[in-house]
Amino acid sequence: MKKSFKVFALLAFVLVFSASAAFAAEQLTMGTGGTAGTYYPLGGAISQIISDNSEGKVNITAQATGASVENINLLDLGDVDLILVQNDLTHYAVNGEEAFKGRKIDSIRVIARLYPETIHMVASKESGIKDVSEFKGKNISVGAPGSGNEANARQIFDIYGLTYDDITPHFISYAETTDHFKDRLVDAFIYTTGVPNPSIQDISTLQDIVFVPIAGEMRDKLIAKYPFFAKDTLPADAYRGMEGPVETVAVQCILAARADLSEDTVYTITKAMFSNLEAIGNAHAKGKSIKITEALFGISTPLHPGAEKFYKEYGLIK
Repeated sequence: MKKSFKVFALLAFVLVFSASAAFAAEQLTMGTGGTAGTYYPLGGAISQIISDNSEGKVNITAQATGASVENINLLDLGDVDLILVQNDLTHYAVNGEEAFKGRKIDSIRVIARLYPETIHMVASKESGIKDVSEFKGKNISVGAPGSGNEANARQIFDIYGLTYDDITPHFISYAETTDHFKDRLVDAFIYTTGVPNPSIQDISTLQDIVFVPIAGEMRDKLIAKYPFFAKDTLPADAYRGMEGPVETVAVQCILAARADLSEDTVYTITKAMFSNLEAIGNAHAKGKSIKITEALFGISTPLHPGAEKFYKEYGLIK
């Protein structure tokens, strides 16, 4: 009798273990950004909420990284499965341009656009600059060498018929730009960043500044040539001293995946995220910017088939 019970117990354990293994969640890692930035806490919130609402199909862990460029490289190596990244950088990677010149990366597939990273073109009021064309002959901070910010500056200048020969470019970081601007060493600067940006808020309390627009025909030309840009507007209450909303453009923070993740896995991720946007918005302020109707804004690189399946069901694409 005891022997039969032991055999039955062993068989029951084997069956339970096998069932648990069969239905174990797929373990995935999301590359985000530095712990002091937006990508890491937002990525952590998205990871947790998707995991909790995937019916046990996936379990995602957020990993701190050096953000967009490093995330693309980690994804290509297979060290992470999902990444938060700027859409212009995925465009460069897929096409072998800018930081990825000479090597095309085909391991990236887009899941969704999350929120805009807005182009801020800020000039001192005393400089007299009101239009991009008036940057000519001025000291302009364009961002760190080889950065996404610096590439955006060149692209915008290109549409306005400017090159670095027409200005005095300063290839410096955001922190250095803040100091240079306060010390009147630069007349204007270009930031690709979320709204509001703390450095610009700080500057606006100390100096009178002007937000230079990118609008109308010039904006249309910019988007036509560089399709990872999308229309955006700085709201009138974003910074002190603004007299009204300012038209501009933005690149996008997107969620992307390894191309070889299964269609079912990415469908589950996409559905779980868009079915729980209220929870994501409550977990992080930037989560409130994630909208299903804007999921494809500025996307110029291939969608993952799992995401595409979800958007077709939703009616966002045919």
